[in-house]
Amino acid sequence: MRAYIGSFTGAGGAGITVADVDDQTGALRIRNSTDVVVNPSYLALAPDGRVLYAVSETEDGAAAALDVTQDPPALLGEPVPVRGAAPTHLALAGGQLLTANYGSGSVTALPVLEDGRLGEPAAVLRHEGSGPHPERQEGPHAHAVAPDPSGGWLLAVDLGIDAVQVYALPGPRPHHEVRLRPGSGPRHLAFHPRGDRVYVINELDPTITACRWDAASGVLEPLGETRLIPDGTDVETYPAEVVVSGDGRFVWATNRGHDSIATLALDAPGDRMELVTTTPCGGHWPRDLTLDPSGRRLYVSNERSGDVTWFDIDPSTGVPRRGGSVPAPAASCVVFG
Repeated sequence: MRAYIGSFTGAGGAGITVADVDDQTGALRIRNSTDVVVNPSYLALAPDGRVLYAVSETEDGAAAALDVTQDPPALLGEPVPVRGAAPTHLALAGGQLLTANYGSGSVTALPVLEDGRLGEPAAVLRHEGSGPHPERQEGPHAHAVAPDPSGGWLLAVDLGIDAVQVYALPGPRPHHEVRLRPGSGPRHLAFHPRGDRVYVINELDPTITACRWDAASGVLEPLGETRLIPDGTDVETYPAEVVVSGDGRFVWATNRGHDSIATLALDAPGDRMELVTTTPCGGHWPRDLTLDPSGRRLYVSNERSGDVTWFDIDPSTGVPRRGGSVPAPAASCVVFG
C-alpha cells in the first residue's frame, strides 16, 4: 500500500509526496515527491488506484489528474481551471470530479474522461448568503464536497453561510439547503457507515453537529451539537476534519489550536455523541485526519509543524495512541491506495 501526502508548495511543501506503508506498523517511508501542481492541498484517488486527482488551491483555482503508475506521479494533461477561487476540497462522483471552491463560494463539476484526464467544467454552482462572523462569513465559502453512499446526492459544506447544500446527481442540480447554527462555520462532514447519519464539523466554534440523512428524499436534518474540547479550555480552537469508525462506534476530529484529536463515542442510533477524551496530535495545526483502509490507524497531517503522525486505535475505547511520524512540510492531507 502507498500513501499520497498533499501539501502547500507556497509554504515550503514538496507538493505531492509518495510514501510506502508498512503493513505491520503503519509506518510511512518516503519514496519521492513531485511539485508539478501548485498547492495540491487535497487529493482523491480514482477507484482503480491508477489516477490521483488534486486541487490547486490558488486564487485562479485549478484541478489536476496525475498518473500514479509512474514513479513519481506524472500529470495527465495540464491542470484544468475550475472557474472558482481557492479550491480546497474535491470528490469523485458520477463520472465527475467535484471541487469546493472556498474563495468564490462555489462548486465546480469537471468531467472525468475515459483515460482519467479532466475535461473543462460542465457546471459551476455558486452559493449565496453570509453569516454573522465579520471576517470569515462576509460571503459564501464552500469548504468540502462529499457524495452520499447511495450515489444519488452530493453534499457541499459552506463555512461562510452556515449551510450544507444538497445537490442531486447526476448533475449536480440544486435540491435542498439546510442551515446550521449561525456562526458555527461548518467545514467538513463524514457519513455513518450505515449511511443514514452525517456528522458536520464546525470550524468557527469547536463543535460537531449530528444530522439525520434521508437518501430517499435527499433531506438533511440537524439533531444536536457536541463540543470537541473539554469545558473550560482557554485556547482558540479551529476544528478541521472528522472521521467515523467502520463499525459506527466512534467519531474522531482534529482540533487546530488545541492541537488534539477528539475521540467521541456514538450511541447505537448514531444520534448522540459523547466526548471521551482529547489526545495530543503529535505536532501543530492538525489540518487533516485519515483512517487507513484497515480501520486500525489514524494519520494526522500537522500543517504548521510539517509532519504526518500516525496513531494506533484502541479497539475497545477508540482512543488513539501515537505510533510515529515522518517529516512533511506544510502537510495538508493523506490518502491511501
